[in-house]
Amino acid sequence: MTAPVNAPARSAVAAVSYELTSKNVDLPPDDGIPGDASPLQELERGGASWYGIQFHQRRTASGERFDMGALTAAHKTLPFGSHVCVRSLVNGREVMVRINDRGPFTEGRVIDLSRSAADAIGLLGLGIKQVALSVVLKGQKCGDVVNEFDDVDIVETVAPPSPSVRRAPMARKKVVHAPKRSVVKAQR
Repeated sequence: MTAPVNAPARSAVAAVSYELTSKNVDLPPDDGIPGDASPLQELERGGASWYGIQFHQRRTASGERFDMGALTAAHKTLPFGSHVCVRSLVNGREVMVRINDRGPFTEGRVIDLSRSAADAIGLLGLGIKQVALSVVLKGQKCGDVVNEFDDVDIVETVAPPSPSVRRAPMARKKVVHAPKRSVVKAQR
């Protein structure tokens, strides 16, 4: 099969990467397109995903019931009640969410959004999108919304968990077996 007339050589065609994880990859600095540079200090970048109906009204790690219509999210380390500005690196849209759950537990993802929050940044159709996260303190803005809520105690720099941190092994139940009976044949 031959290439169409006046078509660029195959090596001149730009490659497209569909890899969305940030494992061992240094992300390029944000060029501000689309959207402006955020006035908030960026906490981290990575993949965002969303969860909805399958978890609706179930208890979250904070103890409250998950509401897929609320602007909430799950993060691995931020304190419950923290307000985070999630900015799409694809379209520049922002949404302020409140952390009320733990997760995501999938490599390369930094936040799980409620369905409503995902819809606000145009994430529903894609499922996963690259985002930048910034903690929003009282009086700071995320998009057009000003955080009017009292701040929770947040350490100045919140670092993601180090890979060397391991969970404690789960306790195993000790199985107790009944003693074996010895079989003695009766003599006749």
